[in-house]
Amino acid sequence: MQRLKGLTWDHPRGYNALAAAARRAELAESGLSIAWEKQPLEGFESHPIADLCARYDLVVLDHPHVGEAVAGDCLQPLEAVFDAATVAALEADSIGPSLRSYRFAGSHRALPLDAATQVLAARQELLPGPVPVLWEDVVSLSRQTGKVALSLAGPHAALSFLSIAAAYGEPPAERDPDVLVSAETGKRVYDLMSDLFSRSPPSVRDKNPIGILGHMAANDDVVLCPLIYGYVNYAAPAGGRPIAFHDAPRRIAGGRPGSTLGGTGIGISRRCAVTPALKQHLLWLMGREAQVGFIPGHDGQPSRREAWHDAGVNARWGNFYKNTAETLEQAYVRPRHDGYIAFQGKASALLREALEARSPAGSVLDALQALYASHRVAGGER
Repeated sequence: MQRLKGLTWDHPRGYNALAAAARRAELAESGLSIAWEKQPLEGFESHPIADLCARYDLVVLDHPHVGEAVAGDCLQPLEAVFDAATVAALEADSIGPSLRSYRFAGSHRALPLDAATQVLAARQELLPGPVPVLWEDVVSLSRQTGKVALSLAGPHAALSFLSIAAAYGEPPAERDPDVLVSAETGKRVYDLMSDLFSRSPPSVRDKNPIGILGHMAANDDVVLCPLIYGYVNYAAPAGGRPIAFHDAPRRIAGGRPGSTLGGTGIGISRRCAVTPALKQHLLWLMGREAQVGFIPGHDGQPSRREAWHDAGVNARWGNFYKNTAETLEQAYVRPRHDGYIAFQGKASALLREALEARSPAGSVLDALQALYASHRVAGGER
């Protein structure tokens, strides 16, 4: 019996399906036993990935950690575990850039267990009109109701900034990896955020996405959050009011829904002995049976494209998947170089302070670029 230790995050979406799959593997006498432990999502930001990989065989991680993981040489490349045809099939079956986001320095470093991106969340029955499609519609609703909230806690101020820039036609650091965003686009994004922040309900300003969605389900002072990581659990909750999820806002009709990819993947640490039983288990988690049936049935959020378009899955979860699939297909993949995670946290704090102080856009953008440059090796990968 191979006994492995895994680490994941402590939300039902991050833990329940993995724990149930491990029990299934043991009952099937597969020769594999995985003990999944959990920690708060924020814990992955504060613990170096190399430290976690030294203590666990399997680690659930966000793709922005892959640059740090490559620098620490602590995760096994998928190409060293699976053949090229298997990796290619996984990429073809995964929605949007879910697998591609884990590719860094020539190889993939995790399997895309869970797909997510920022989408629009609304208490649809409280909206005075149709669900906003464009950013100008979001601003109009904010001015009309005072009940439009921004998600700014933790890393989310920076993530919202990146997403709006993508919607405005300039995905950050893509044209020139050494430049976060141009002054023109940056000013438009910051001014939009500042406008919305001035009326954002204070009740949720310090809450993370789970906190905001929970608040929206129980209270009526927030009717819409235009950019928030989607949690399918809130689309058809056991208690509280359901949240309706839709594509992220666009700058123009038919334009790109600006959103920064999230989700999580399973990384295989260097300490892990990869056996046929483990490979079979991991590929089962990525396969149709698990992704369309087992994972959604155990509070998970699948990464396989066909699950997002499955009629049965959508019927059970209030069309969460169908209504947001386009946003995921076009999601922006943020930089992943070693040092990016630290930049993201500091940039968010900088933006929150600037929004509170109503600081002018020019000085804020200069400070963001200087911060980005100081956390990046010039000429390196994104």
